[in-house]
Amino acid sequence: MAGSDDASTAPDAEALPQVLAARRAKLERLRAEGVEPFPHAFEGVVPITGVRNAHEQLEAGAETDVAYRVAGRIAARRGQGKAAFIDLVDRSGRIQLHARADVLAPDAFERLVGLDLGDLIGVDGTVFRSRRGELSLRVDDWTLLAKSLRPPPEKHHGLQDVETRFRHRELDLIASEESRQLFIARAAIVAGIRRHLDDAGFVEVETPVLQPLYGGANARPFTTHHNALDRTLYLRIATELYLKRCIVGGLEKVYELGKDFRNEGISHKHNPEFTMVECYEAYADYRDIAARTEQLVAAAAARMDYDGPLDLRPPWRRETLADAIRERTGGIDILEARDRDALAAAMEARGLHAPPGDTWAQLVDELVTKHVEPTLIEPTFLFDYPVELSPFAKGHRDDPRLAERWEAYCQGMEIANAFTELNDPDEQRRRFEQQRAHAEAGDEEAQPYDEAFVQALEQGMPPTGGVGVGIDRLVMVLTGRRSIREVVLFPAMRD
Repeated sequence: MAGSDDASTAPDAEALPQVLAARRAKLERLRAEGVEPFPHAFEGVVPITGVRNAHEQLEAGAETDVAYRVAGRIAARRGQGKAAFIDLVDRSGRIQLHARADVLAPDAFERLVGLDLGDLIGVDGTVFRSRRGELSLRVDDWTLLAKSLRPPPEKHHGLQDVETRFRHRELDLIASEESRQLFIARAAIVAGIRRHLDDAGFVEVETPVLQPLYGGANARPFTTHHNALDRTLYLRIATELYLKRCIVGGLEKVYELGKDFRNEGISHKHNPEFTMVECYEAYADYRDIAARTEQLVAAAAARMDYDGPLDLRPPWRRETLADAIRERTGGIDILEARDRDALAAAMEARGLHAPPGDTWAQLVDELVTKHVEPTLIEPTFLFDYPVELSPFAKGHRDDPRLAERWEAYCQGMEIANAFTELNDPDEQRRRFEQQRAHAEAGDEEAQPYDEAFVQALEQGMPPTGGVGVGIDRLVMVLTGRRSIREVVLFPAMRD
């Protein structure tokens, strides 16, 4: 179309400077003609999908006198001479615009057909269906809402470069309706989780992100310094300890949905900042919380209309951790091989690598990560973890070697972690002392001693069950994505 850059492909690197210069020249021309290229507002806009839904039954070739105001980005153009067809896209969908020189003022028509792909416009138009059956708006008037000074991604194939998609997510969202729908589905999942917990009587609370002492998980924190207080602070690695202090205070059912931060590696299932929902329920134990988690995931799946291959309906499969390891490693019994050397010998006897610097607990984690986790595709709970791996879980009521803890797995990765919460302050103090010994031995992920939390427990905490569910991984499961970077709008990237 005369006066506009190529409508079908994005320019190559050599042509880009000329395209950018041409777009800036148009910007200056519009201003010289008295057109404001970046107006303040455009009121009364309706979503494109609302127009489409209201006229689904309109027959091919039919006209109406129903007028709408829509707005969006120009995605395609066709036609020449005295008529043009323009595809307009908003968050909800796409609609065809039909612009005619005999309807618009001459200067308005010429400006419209001279716009570039990616420009944002607002349109007042009348609904009709073309003879080919395409629902359309006949343009009665239009307004430039934002002049795009850079060309959009190539329209037919979107962004093929993965690095560009993740570093410049705005381009991915412009180019790909699938990407837009993914993040709309993520929002629906979060809304479904909140709705379920709110309806179940939980209170949503907010606890500090900057904490004087980190805790609630085995992880290295990000460290910062507060100048006014002249003290070291940490980005939280979990919300657990503060939420349990809310239980002590009598809120009884609480949850927080927000960001946690762990200074660890990046992989297809790890991002240094991630979204977690943690909820705690007084007078419940880890069995109750397993049922709660099944309901929570089912509610999230229903909210985003999940139709994938997994059966997420309750009840999920249940195994003990010890049985799962025994069955998948040729008979290794972690409850019998209770010290580091015995477990390493059992692993090596079966041809499994036992990293020489690992503790007994780290070797157990190695067995789970390498030999159990990848086999858990359907939703599965692994119950009853060794107490050494569970510094905040209550001891098992039937076996002193174990803690009342489970982890939930799906699609070969952990999506949730839960305990019957430890509420004996003396036992919690002893566990902190154990963690301090691990830290002194060089374990960078050991729990620091938190005296304020122990003193809170000394006020009395009722029997409590708690769970943390990873939102990013749950979104991966529900949307069929294999990398966490796909479901985080702006993931951490290497330079």
